[in-house]
Amino acid sequence: MATQTDPSAQIRAPLSRERVMRAAVALADSSGIDSLSMRKLGHDLGVEAMSLYNHVANKDDILDGIVDLVFSEIALPSGEADWKPAMRKRAISAHEALLRHPWAPSLMQSRTRPGPATLRHHDSVLGSLRNAGFTLVMAAHAVSAIDGYVYGFALQQINLPLQSREQVAEVGESILRQLAGEYPHLAEMITEHAMKPGYDYAKEFEFGLDLILDGLERLRTSP
Repeated sequence: MATQTDPSAQIRAPLSRERVMRAAVALADSSGIDSLSMRKLGHDLGVEAMSLYNHVANKDDILDGIVDLVFSEIALPSGEADWKPAMRKRAISAHEALLRHPWAPSLMQSRTRPGPATLRHHDSVLGSLRNAGFTLVMAAHAVSAIDGYVYGFALQQINLPLQSREQVAEVGESILRQLAGEYPHLAEMITEHAMKPGYDYAKEFEFGLDLILDGLERLRTSP
C-alpha cells in the first residue's frame, strides 16, 4: 500500500546566503525593515536563528546584502547606448525597484560596505556618462542630481497618505469645502488637475526626470 509523505518530513532546500538574503528582503517588504531580526528571519526559513550565522556575520551583514539585492534589480545603462535614454531607463528602473521595496530608499544610501552589485551599478552609471563626454566633475554632478531626484521622489511617493483615486477625490472635496474661495489657485489645481480622470501622481516622475536630463545635456554640450 502506498504511503503518503508527511509534508513536515520533506527535505527543505539547503540553507544558503542567497536564501537568507531573499527571505530577509521578503520579510522587510511585508513587515518593514524594523521587523527584520535574526529570530524572525530564522522562523521564516524554518531554522533556529543560530543557524543563520553559518551564512551571515550579523544583522549588519544582512542589511548590506539586501541593499545589494535591490541594486541588482536595477537595469544597468548599456555602454553602447546614447547616454540620455540609458540614464532615463536606469532611473525609471531604480524608481520602480524603490517602490517595490519601500524600506530601501532610506537604507540604500546609508550602508558603508557596498556589495558587488552596488559597485557594478555605480561604475556602470559613471562609465556611461564619461563615455558620453561628461567631465569627471560633471559626471559626479549628474549622478547627484539624478539620484537625489529618484530617491526623493520615491520617498515622497511611498509616504503619500492617498493611494487611490477614491481617496484623492474624497480628500480633495473636503479641502475644497475648507477653501471657500480664499485660495483660488489651489482650488484650481485640485479641481482642474488632481481630480480629473486619469490623473496619476506617479506620472510626474518622468516629467521631472526629463527636465533634469535635458538640463544635463545642455551642460554637456556647452563650451
